[in-house]
Amino acid sequence: MSKASELRSKDEAGLTKELADLLKAQFSVRMQAATQQLTNNSQIKKTRRDIARVRTLQREAQLKKA
Repeated sequence: MSKASELRSKDEAGLTKELADLLKAQFSVRMQAATQQLTNNSQIKKTRRDIARVRTLQREAQLKKA
């Protein structure tokens, strides 16, 4: 769970790594939900929002370059 201000301080490679980690976490959470091992259902929503936050910052950086 990263704040946007923390993510803005990262470079492009850092954001890419963060996104990869979040996508792995999302897969893990989804598998836990499918096997009914997930106790905190809000984790799915938090992970999705973090992924969206990173992708938004990547897009902002892409637009600044153009």
